[in-house]
Amino acid sequence: MTSRSRVRAISAAVLATTSVAVLAGCSGGGGSGPTPSPTPIGKPVSQTCAELLPLESLAVYGQAFEQVASYRPAKGTPAARIVQQQGRACQFREVSDHSVTISFAVADLPEKSLTNLKDALYQRGGSVPTYTVEGYFDLADDGVGRADAFADPYWITASSTLFTEPGGAQPVVDAVRGVVKPATTK
Repeated sequence: MTSRSRVRAISAAVLATTSVAVLAGCSGGGGSGPTPSPTPIGKPVSQTCAELLPLESLAVYGQAFEQVASYRPAKGTPAARIVQQQGRACQFREVSDHSVTISFAVADLPEKSLTNLKDALYQRGGSVPTYTVEGYFDLADDGVGRADAFADPYWITASSTLFTEPGGAQPVVDAVRGVVKPATTK
């Protein structure tokens, strides 16, 4: 194991511990009051879903899409963790076949949190150099592809059954990165 691999492995372990403490809510013990949740460490993402991913960006898929205004990410997903950190989570669905969706989320996070996330994804594998920024892709057994890209200080994650390989997610990653990237320059 190389030094870099050891550092990444140690960081991945730290991420797992830190993520539970930082990104998860506190659990109460049989309480009669609301369960407290940790203070978000992320900055609010001000762009709307339509600004982050204009419908024209989805034309490459050869289908018509519409935004799902009622979208709420499933508990425990990366998108749900992003929402807890004041990020933005969005979903678009194919107009004639509502089972085809593209979901994505964006968080503005501190450098240490981004490093921890990158290290964990590095350990998982699936690095994608064509995303222009540090990026990763994974195709789950259920056929849902997930892309993660880091346009520091932003974490972008996107998932869909349309993403069967890294390039499938490229239009979404590029569109969102193009919107948030100007905010990262000084």
